[in-house]
Amino acid sequence: MMNETQTRTKLLIVDDLPENLRALNALIRESDRSVYQASSGEEALALLLEHDFALAILDVQMPEMDGFELAQLMRGTDKTRHIPIVFVTAAGKEMNFSFQGYESGAVDFLHKPLDINAVQSKVNVFVALHQQRAETRRQVQALEHSRQQQEALLQQLRATQAELQRSLRMRDEFMSMVAHELRTPLNTLFLETQMRTLNLERGNLAAFAPEKLPKMVARDARQIRSMVRLIDDMLDVSRISSGKLSIRREAVDLAALVRRVAEDLAPCPDQLRVQVQDEAQIEGFWDGFRVEQIVVNLISNALRYGEGKPVDISLAKTRNSAVIEVRDHGIGIGAKDQERIFDAFERVVHQDRTGGLGLGLFITKQLVDAHGGAITLQSQPGHGALFSVTLPLAGS
Repeated sequence: MMNETQTRTKLLIVDDLPENLRALNALIRESDRSVYQASSGEEALALLLEHDFALAILDVQMPEMDGFELAQLMRGTDKTRHIPIVFVTAAGKEMNFSFQGYESGAVDFLHKPLDINAVQSKVNVFVALHQQRAETRRQVQALEHSRQQQEALLQQLRATQAELQRSLRMRDEFMSMVAHELRTPLNTLFLETQMRTLNLERGNLAAFAPEKLPKMVARDARQIRSMVRLIDDMLDVSRISSGKLSIRREAVDLAALVRRVAEDLAPCPDQLRVQVQDEAQIEGFWDGFRVEQIVVNLISNALRYGEGKPVDISLAKTRNSAVIEVRDHGIGIGAKDQERIFDAFERVVHQDRTGGLGLGLFITKQLVDAHGGAITLQSQPGHGALFSVTLPLAGS
């Protein structure tokens, strides 16, 4: 908010005689005005460049730089060319100063001795005009500010609407994905149950021979694990969103953990190749269950998009951290997908390889962050992907 000094209308009077300055100052001074005085053209120019004046009253006959020269300089500068100029002279009208003054850009010409009422009336007109212009500028600025605020609000509303539509779309897609992911193992279990029921009804006990039972149990366990993992992922997302994800640190042998997970997940021998730097023991204080989730998610992702090629897993130890790298040689990930791959419900869409809820890498990043670590991705389409996880050895 502007103070009283800033809102006053500024007037400039220029005369080389101090008594003339005092007299003119007393004549035009009002409570809503600030009158600036200059005794030379150079002093006036300095004030003109510093302030925005409503009117400049210039004495014509001044030593060194007269009023006409000062007016010409004012008209040649962008900052001052709009200021109205009134010339004052004690010379007689027969010297034709008025014509020269108007040529210099004057709006009026006054002769001494000054008519008090005429001077005050003219100054009042220019002060009123300046105040009207200033008020117009303020109104225009206020309108522009209001327009900018409305535009910003409109953009916020559009962004909110787009986010809402995205949330609704994600909700619908999520429900569809959950239904699809649960239906597959449930259908398998349902069909297995129907077949067993049918065999029992027909007395076909050979279907339950001892050599066949382990495969039945294994198939059931596989489908149940798929559903449990799906439910666990959704619960983890809920915990992450509510800030209730807990980390229970303990001493963990990372090499042993990774080898065990790779052995469990490998679809065939040599599909997963584990390499430990210098075969050193890599032990840190982590949540073993959560670190296993990280490794499982990275390996599962590599197997899904690796086009059946071997997946390389390497472990290394630095001074303060352990590094897990999982490299596949599959379809790779484009730059745009890399920007969103760690977001919830985001998946790389590629022919028939799209699957899951798009939660694995999101949960992985959250678990890495919870351990104070970092995860990075290097990839190009058609050249596979390298996920690198760094975990501090000591708990914070």
